[in-house]
Amino acid sequence: MTTWPVHAEITGPIVMIGFGSIGKGTLPLIERHFKFDKSRFVIIDPNDSGREIADRHGVSFLPMAITRENYREILRPHLTRGGGQGFCVNLSVDTSSLAIMEFCREIGALYIDTVVEPWPGFYFDKSAGPEARTNYALRETVLEARRKNPGGSTAVSCCGANPGMVSWFVKQGLLNLAADMGDKGAEPKSRAEWGALAQRLGVKGVHIAERDTQRAKHPKPQGVFVNTWSVEGFVSEGMQPAELGWGTHEKWLPANASQHKAGCGAAIFLQQPGANTRVRSWTPTAQAQYGFLVTHNESISIADYFTVRDADGKAVYRPTCHYAYHPANDAVLSLHEMFGQGGRVQDKHHILDEHEIVDGIDELGVLLYGHGKNAYWYGSQLSVEETRRIAPYQNATGMQVTSAVLAGMVWALENPKAGIVEADELDFRRCLEVQTPYLGPVVGVYTDWTPLTDRPGFFPEDIDESDPWQFRNVLVR
Repeated sequence: MTTWPVHAEITGPIVMIGFGSIGKGTLPLIERHFKFDKSRFVIIDPNDSGREIADRHGVSFLPMAITRENYREILRPHLTRGGGQGFCVNLSVDTSSLAIMEFCREIGALYIDTVVEPWPGFYFDKSAGPEARTNYALRETVLEARRKNPGGSTAVSCCGANPGMVSWFVKQGLLNLAADMGDKGAEPKSRAEWGALAQRLGVKGVHIAERDTQRAKHPKPQGVFVNTWSVEGFVSEGMQPAELGWGTHEKWLPANASQHKAGCGAAIFLQQPGANTRVRSWTPTAQAQYGFLVTHNESISIADYFTVRDADGKAVYRPTCHYAYHPANDAVLSLHEMFGQGGRVQDKHHILDEHEIVDGIDELGVLLYGHGKNAYWYGSQLSVEETRRIAPYQNATGMQVTSAVLAGMVWALENPKAGIVEADELDFRRCLEVQTPYLGPVVGVYTDWTPLTDRPGFFPEDIDESDPWQFRNVLVR
């Protein structure tokens, strides 16, 4: 595409918090697709390694950390300068998404983030029990804030590739599946109707099934955690308990699983770190593969969104939902190295940029399974070559995130008084319309693979042959 559409005008200042790999990739997309006053665009990050890029693009750079003590004092003047409605794009780590979100709504600014991030110390607080460190608990704080203060200026919570884009893929995938199965129902218009469609189609669950095949030019050095996106972000979520939306079809609960005593009740967690928990899954390129059951907000929000309840409020249908992530091979080696040393994180971190990668794709989509056509994967197969061609400062993994941030920003500007919303609640068609030019091939593929394919092998296994799609068969034990 040589002529890029300008989707909307940002009438007030823009504050981007965090300028790591995602921030750097998001900046040129904002420039490309919005009309705004560049003199009122400021980037805030304690690491000034991105200052050269900020200077090149003519935006201000403030080298400092946003903290619990200073966030109001720092953000207020930057988000209110010169009138109009400000927009806070929070792409940081170690800042409270909820605190900044609530402050933005207090002053009437728009807000977007890619994760419910806490203040520093949350992820590695040994004094807190596993339940307190879950994404379920973090999400519930945002839902409670929405209940206490409905409406108002729009704040889009958890709108990256996943969580974010994958929720839009689920809806499009369900429509594709409905068409192929001859379902005659009208396209859903409400949350209840979407849940009814998934139930009617017999979808037992959703894997956020991803395979990152991007290869570095140089082998991973010992003692360095190498990844294609934020090492801090991956390690933090990877050390949280494994979490999954828990479907109503499940008949077996892992011995180390725990259920939540409060909240939406849509998920469980395991008493083990997600990045050290393996599950069986499938993507078109890899075919059958092991993935890591890393906790993500969408595992809970998707399961919650599609829950169907009876007149008494009891859940009569809910899909199981979880991440099944095979990161780049260097990241897998980094995880083995980290957990081999008792979970001690390497001192050195490195994110592969687009110039350090030989080739590969990030194949990220949703595997809708358990229905009459067995399983259907729908998603993006974005290559690093395509990424280099269409936008700077990012690899394929990053572009799937930055383009989702772009889509969420467009939706927020078109719906500025929607209050606090999750990606599941946005107009998926509009968001995918904005994002698809950045996703490479977007494909749907059926498979006859199940978690019981070629099992048992040489050794006896504890499996449920009556239903291939039980989590008992998915979890690697």
